[in-house]
Amino acid sequence: MQKSLTKTLVFQLQPDESGQQLLDDAFLEARRVYNETIRRAKNGDDWAKIRKDLESDADLVNNTAQLVVQKSLEAMENYYEYDDYNHPSHTTDSAYPLRSNYEEGYNLFLEDDCIRYRISAKPYNPVKGTLCGSPDALEQLRHAIQSDAWRVGTAEAMRRNEKYELHITITHTEAEVRDKEESRTVVGIDSNEDCVALAALHEDDIVDSVVIDFPEIKEERHRYFTMRKRMQNNGKSSFDRAFEQQEERFVHDQLHKVSRQVVEWVSQFEKPVIVFEDLKEMRDSIDYGTRMNRRLHSLPFRKLREFITYKAAFQGVPSDEINPEYTSQACSLTECEQTTRANRNKKRFKCVDCGRQDHADRNAAINIAKKGLATLDRNVPALKTLPNVRKLRRQPSGCVNQPTVTHDTARGHHADGVAGVSD
Repeated sequence: MQKSLTKTLVFQLQPDESGQQLLDDAFLEARRVYNETIRRAKNGDDWAKIRKDLESDADLVNNTAQLVVQKSLEAMENYYEYDDYNHPSHTTDSAYPLRSNYEEGYNLFLEDDCIRYRISAKPYNPVKGTLCGSPDALEQLRHAIQSDAWRVGTAEAMRRNEKYELHITITHTEAEVRDKEESRTVVGIDSNEDCVALAALHEDDIVDSVVIDFPEIKEERHRYFTMRKRMQNNGKSSFDRAFEQQEERFVHDQLHKVSRQVVEWVSQFEKPVIVFEDLKEMRDSIDYGTRMNRRLHSLPFRKLREFITYKAAFQGVPSDEINPEYTSQACSLTECEQTTRANRNKKRFKCVDCGRQDHADRNAAINIAKKGLATLDRNVPALKTLPNVRKLRRQPSGCVNQPTVTHDTARGHHADGVAGVSD
């Protein structure tokens, strides 16, 4: 099955002093256009008139002005959808990226040993130079420019950590993704605020399972929330958006790392398909009080799923989704399958009927995989015992395999006893 897949490549610009000044001025003008679009949209102005007025008034090339206004109005659409908890339509106090289309707002030129760029920062004032980046990224971009099967798309020029960068999207228009009906291994994924659990099932048995921890995301998000709250209490709200952007960049980077790790683990199996829970209606069903609602409603489930899905698709691995009903409450052993909320207590799953203990997220991932097999009209294996729970914890030196059991728990290699399952 052919599918269009898009990825983003990051390059450094290293402009000279005059080029830096041009870009800085353009970033500030883009910020003005963005903030004015948000202000007028919140005041109830007609969006078509906003587009016409700001695109003609902006001291930017037409293509860049159009894309900045478009992104501002997209932020307003998200604001209306997630009004109670997220406000992506806040005006910004920092420099705003320049968005432009290939061969309109920016251009690329291939030379024997490099790729040169031309960015229209202001009308009739381009910034020129040579792209710097990893050899792999430069080779992918060169191939995309030359190949009919690839398309070079929108780019964003920005200043980040005192460096000038160009983020270029490239799209593989003829990527081959295997049809999910041809899959042999179903991998269920259960996403949480501090970990993601995976379970791989064949029609005859469970193949493997793992829990990938990322507690640093939860910790950092709480730290940034505390800092922003203190700033607001002291009347220093101008720093609020700056902290929010730092938090977004951190979470974005960590989710990319986690998603790469997930796809690497999934790719080891024979013809895998990834199965997610359909959480589209989750926001409406969550109501655990103000503090917990804030945490749960702002969880990046959708972004992590998007990262995993497109990275898997580049490997030819398809994705699917199932109804999440009772996946976290049901015992995954076939001879039991007792379903009650009392089975789960935080990260510990203990079946009130058969007494089996498990990592609650691993248990949910197995149930998701079982539902995925049923959706594909495949035989769902009769699970009598389960392998030990394994965790992959991110360490300063890299990812380290660690079992969650602290001593022998049961017969053989199966964790079907009642002792030793970690919280």
